[in-house]
Amino acid sequence: MTLSYVSGVRDAPLLYKTIGAALEDTARQFADKPALISREQGVRLTYSELNDKADDFAAALLGLGLAAGERIGIWAPNCAEWVITQLATAKIGLVLVNINPAYRLAEVEYALNKVGCKALVLAERFKSSDYVGMVRELTDELGDGRNVKSARIPSLKTTILISDHTQDGFIPFSALQTRATDAQLQDVRSIMGALQPEDPINIQFTSGTTGFPKGATLSHHNILNNGYFAGQRMRFSEEDSLCIPVPLYHCFGMVLGVLACVTHGAAIVFPGEAFEPESVLTAVSEEKCTALHGVPTMFIAELDHANFGSFDLSTLRTGIMAGSPCPVEVMKRVISEMNMAEVTIGYGMTEVSPLSFQSMPEDALDKRVSTVGLVHPFVEAKIVDEDGAVVERGVQGEILFRGYSVMRGYWGDPERTAEAIDEQNWMHSGDLATMDEAGYVAITGRVKDMIIRGGENVYPREIEEYLYRHTDIQDVQVFGVPDEKFGEEVCAWIKLKAQGLTEDDVRAFCKGQIAHYKIPRYIRFVQEYPMTVTGKIQKFVMRERMIEELENASRQSA
Repeated sequence: MTLSYVSGVRDAPLLYKTIGAALEDTARQFADKPALISREQGVRLTYSELNDKADDFAAALLGLGLAAGERIGIWAPNCAEWVITQLATAKIGLVLVNINPAYRLAEVEYALNKVGCKALVLAERFKSSDYVGMVRELTDELGDGRNVKSARIPSLKTTILISDHTQDGFIPFSALQTRATDAQLQDVRSIMGALQPEDPINIQFTSGTTGFPKGATLSHHNILNNGYFAGQRMRFSEEDSLCIPVPLYHCFGMVLGVLACVTHGAAIVFPGEAFEPESVLTAVSEEKCTALHGVPTMFIAELDHANFGSFDLSTLRTGIMAGSPCPVEVMKRVISEMNMAEVTIGYGMTEVSPLSFQSMPEDALDKRVSTVGLVHPFVEAKIVDEDGAVVERGVQGEILFRGYSVMRGYWGDPERTAEAIDEQNWMHSGDLATMDEAGYVAITGRVKDMIIRGGENVYPREIEEYLYRHTDIQDVQVFGVPDEKFGEEVCAWIKLKAQGLTEDDVRAFCKGQIAHYKIPRYIRFVQEYPMTVTGKIQKFVMRERMIEELENASRQSA
């Protein structure tokens, strides 16, 4: 009998250094190599220049009174300033707090308060979101951005704006990019030298199955190594250039993108602020990218672009596809039409920095579409039954992880941390999986009812908690239903205290308060929910009924 347990081994050791030290090593080794290309901004930096800009910004942050261990939020789409902030904060031990660009008022207020952010770096706006306007609404007095007063976010003292325009109440990011003095740089070096790889350096919010998002706290050691080994599996070197259309606020962009490149001397290429298929194809073609990241829906949009055949993608070789399962036909087209013969599939979770499994470049097509590959180096994984016993190979159970990549915990949430990480230091994923004899893992479902919409993890309880605030809503149950475009869509069954509320009223209540992808597409007003004899609500029955209803509606409209 072979048990469903694997442990990743490798000849090369774990990196035992901070992110700042890793950047400096790369800058010395590949000083004149391209490091960061932000096409929409017209920014092109070598590794030497990127390291200098990180130093300058780190010195400026120290000058603003920020100290190691304090939290600084970043609320912006993909841009050069995001990466400079990521690397600068790592050099001086500031904990970078990633704020989802889609967050609205209630969500950003919660996030900043949860971790006690002292400073916030933000863009002026993004798509329909007016970040400056929301910050003004959340604060009482901004002053010049150096002595912020806010009853709603008491910890917030500094606001830094990424913009070509100046705004009252915000320090321009550009004003903090002036060349640091030798004395200031010495302060940066002194602090960086005292940091430890195990120090927390990043907080990423992951929606919870109960209540509000949790702040997964990650260390230098966690994310630097995960980026390094993801790059190793893609066979990265200083000759590679990676096109990154996935968002930086998530591990996919900042770890598997930025840190995979930094640890190998590869070039980081941003096609634009947010995903748009033509800008991606243009960037790959004109920058001669060798690698491309994305969720399956992104690759589908690129392949289906009207002028797809006019772009030269001959330099592409590899990349990571993750976020949701890849259809076989899509993978075939990515390999044959986009020349990505070595594209890898990745799987993990924010709490494990994020990758635990990744396919090998030489894996057969069926392994890349039916499994998530093999375990990462220095990561243990096992599949257990409901009693916690390891199951035999081929038997379904919950997959657990242990090793260097497991987070330090949820910020300020010892109870939730204890629920996720057991006494033996195993991280419980909540995902159902099977493991074959060769150690390849297939994800077969979810223990809980998380929805994956277009690569975004949506936890029903978070939406339910928000909708409960409406005075006319008595009860609400949120679940996912299949969708051709996004994989899944959000559906809400609502019990009302009194009649009169409409679907549009519910959506209007959500707009501007929770991210657009969390707003229910389907809303039904019901008198009761399907339940077991013990009173447990059966969401799977609701899901089945909605699928049938939607299929019937589709047939009638055809």
